[in-house]
Amino acid sequence: MDLIKGLIFDFDGLILETEEPIFQSWQELYQSYGCELAFDDWTKIIGSADGPFNPVEELERQVGHALDWGAIEPERRRRELALIGNLKPLPGVAETLQAARRLGLKVALASSSPCAWVTGHLERLGLLQYFDCVMASDDVRITKPDPELFVVALAGLGLEAGQAVVFEDSPNGVLAARRAGLFTVAVPTRMTEMLPLEQADLRLSSLAELPLEELLRRVEQMQAQATQRLGNGLAGKSDL
Repeated sequence: MDLIKGLIFDFDGLILETEEPIFQSWQELYQSYGCELAFDDWTKIIGSADGPFNPVEELERQVGHALDWGAIEPERRRRELALIGNLKPLPGVAETLQAARRLGLKVALASSSPCAWVTGHLERLGLLQYFDCVMASDDVRITKPDPELFVVALAGLGLEAGQAVVFEDSPNGVLAARRAGLFTVAVPTRMTEMLPLEQADLRLSSLAELPLEELLRRVEQMQAQATQRLGNGLAGKSDL
């Protein structure tokens, strides 16, 4: 069994709760046209830049004609940034990053958002210094739920899948991490807590729920148990 040597963080909804303000800005835009943005549709793209739902196309479908997005989008974007501008990191984020540095762990970020978005916010929050590498949508061909972001993050850290833990808040992110063979901890927000996250290996209410040292002990214990079960299963087959 590999000991954990690195951590990989999602950004939106995991480090900073940007997902709710972004959704709110789109809801307000839809309402200004007398339309409705369904939460069930929106959840299809939480944690992904390549989801099956397109809010631009859906609004135009409901309105019945094309819209001037060159004028609309800057205003929506300004509203989004105003809602996000004063947000602080989610509970336990700073403490987890500080503990990772103290323990000598490597740390990466793997986000479906653009690099400028995540690095800008991390710098503003004083957290960019904690990351050994930052991988974003600019660095891959396709984002979550495809595993490529996690594959390149592992490569950036110089680690194997069994040596890292992923923190994610969305089904798309959890699925991508599991597809990359990574131990995955789901840390949902109000936007994602009711979504299917059962593929995660472990679920926390927030990163403040467990000190990092205790979390790592639990992860390594769960990995050891899984390895033992696999070994017992193979031994049983050989006895047949």
